Amino acid sequence: MTRRHHSHHPVMHRAPAGYRPTRGFEHIHHHWDAAASSWIVQILPGEFYVTQQSEIIATVLGSCVSTCIRDKNLGLGGMNHFMLPEDPRRDARGDALRYGCFALERLINELLKRGAQRDQLEIKVFGGGQVIAAASDIGRSNVEFVRGYLQDEGLPLAVEDVGGPWARRLRYFPSSGKALVKHLPMGEAAKIATREQDFRERLKRERLAGEVELF
Repeated sequence: MTRRHHSHHPVMHRAPAGYRPTRGFEHIHHHWDAAASSWIVQILPGEFYVTQQSEIIATVLGSCVSTCIRDKNLGLGGMNHFMLPEDPRRDARGDALRYGCFALERLINELLKRGAQRDQLEIKVFGGGQVIAAASDIGRSNVEFVRGYLQDEGLPLAVEDVGGPWARRLRYFPSSGKALVKHLPMGEAAKIATREQDFRERLKRERLAGEVELF
């Protein structure tokens, strides 16, 4: 006799009514994913998002890094997507490190402002691949920066999937802390590397123009 297993989570092809993105983040792209039966918030380089709703935060990473942080008790969490404008060892002005600190601090501060407790934060880090052959491994610099920042702040790192010659597709579930990572083939990685390089060049131009005033 064959038993049929019925799913307790039927696929919802139509988005449920009443959804609103987190206040203050309405400009971040979001869409309903029928296969996942969930709203997905897609963040781009330089963006971040926080939520206490049952939704998925997603991005694609090459040499960029995403830090996923949540309060384990509240189900309140968020994710950023950033890269340093250049290798900190070649940056005499220290702008690269200031930008990195800003990218992490604005995510942490937003979570704390919404009620997260610092001693309950669960932190996961993804990305930092070397997706193009270059003398400067900016992906490694991004990862080393995040590790150093967390250590200096006394914040433990729970999980990381970083480095290697891969781009990554990342989905993060703040309510549970689950993260799904898919390593992408080199063809896709090359496209992602081009997009990230454009973002990095824009950061450099803004810095030279004096437009990146973070503090």
